[in-house]
Amino acid sequence: MADHDVLNLTLDLMARASVTPDDAGCQALIAQRLQHLDFHCESLPSAEVSNLWARRGTDGPLLVFAGHTDVVPPGPASDWPSPPFQPTLHNGQLVGRGAADMKTSIAAFVVATEEFIAAHPRHQGSIALLLTSDEEGPATDGTVHVCRILQARAEVPDYCIVGEPTSTQQLGDTIKNGRRGSLSARITVYGIQGHVAYPHLARNPVHQLAPALAELSTTVWDQGNAYFPPTTFQTSNLHAGTGVGNVIPGQAVMDCNFRFSTASTPAELQARVEQILQRHGLEFDIHWTLSGEPFLTPQGPLCAALQSAIADETGVQATLSTTGGTSDGRFIARLCPQVVEFGPLNRTIHQIGESLPLDNLVPLKNIYRRVLEILLPDAPPA
Repeated sequence: MADHDVLNLTLDLMARASVTPDDAGCQALIAQRLQHLDFHCESLPSAEVSNLWARRGTDGPLLVFAGHTDVVPPGPASDWPSPPFQPTLHNGQLVGRGAADMKTSIAAFVVATEEFIAAHPRHQGSIALLLTSDEEGPATDGTVHVCRILQARAEVPDYCIVGEPTSTQQLGDTIKNGRRGSLSARITVYGIQGHVAYPHLARNPVHQLAPALAELSTTVWDQGNAYFPPTTFQTSNLHAGTGVGNVIPGQAVMDCNFRFSTASTPAELQARVEQILQRHGLEFDIHWTLSGEPFLTPQGPLCAALQSAIADETGVQATLSTTGGTSDGRFIARLCPQVVEFGPLNRTIHQIGESLPLDNLVPLKNIYRRVLEILLPDAPPA
């Protein structure tokens, strides 16, 4: 029975200890099922990372389900209520690493696709799955690698649903239709080391940095826009000194991060930070790391189809949101015009005892199937 299929496949995937970048055979299992549906399955590995691109059909539009088979390390197994890679059903919950993030979504993708094709063998367009074992890691050899290959051969998706866990209070309440960008900096401020009793012979970089940091932390970088909150700045680490109490440090190092909206560009933020540091007379070096540009899918066919499917299946009116961290959607958005994230409850992701309500599995699968029915209807009779 199909309603058991999504649970059984989820259990099979969760039992595989696919701690990033290890796929532990998850993608081979999925490819085997998809091949029975006339999917062309390609393994596209890079370094230690496993990637799967599976596509059925050659016509447009192309709808892609994207996700990751890797999970974060479980931590000490003794801290879990049950072994993290022995999925357990307890009090209406599915417990184990990957329950929410995101093996349930992957199983729901597959079973939804199987049901859709069985009912609509002559559907329009094409369906694809893009899976990686690198999302929880550096994210340098996974989805970004596959997207480069797709772009080189002009294989461009029209719609993409990333199965990240986005629901907060109940299944279907939140769709991520974009994400903020992430821009980090390591700022080294140079002073002159010396004895604390002779400050006139030294220059304390912590004291020099303090007023600049105060300005950075209170600056309004932008006002955001209709989809994004204002850009935020946070200091994540600040260290200086030799470990003793009688030495003025010779340098101070600060790590900081911007989560930025489409109202600002990385170049603008970098220039403003450097202007502030220069205005305070600091001698400094700065190293920037851009880990993700912001992306946005405005209200349109994909958002409307997903909201309609959620309402029909659960009665919930989903809201569009761009909050939270980054995801592999940022890579897919470079070549796909409509990218959203939607998946199960996220309240226990990356936690000891990660779990998901069992009654979420079938509705999640049905929502994905309904989106296929809306966006890839049956072809007209010949």
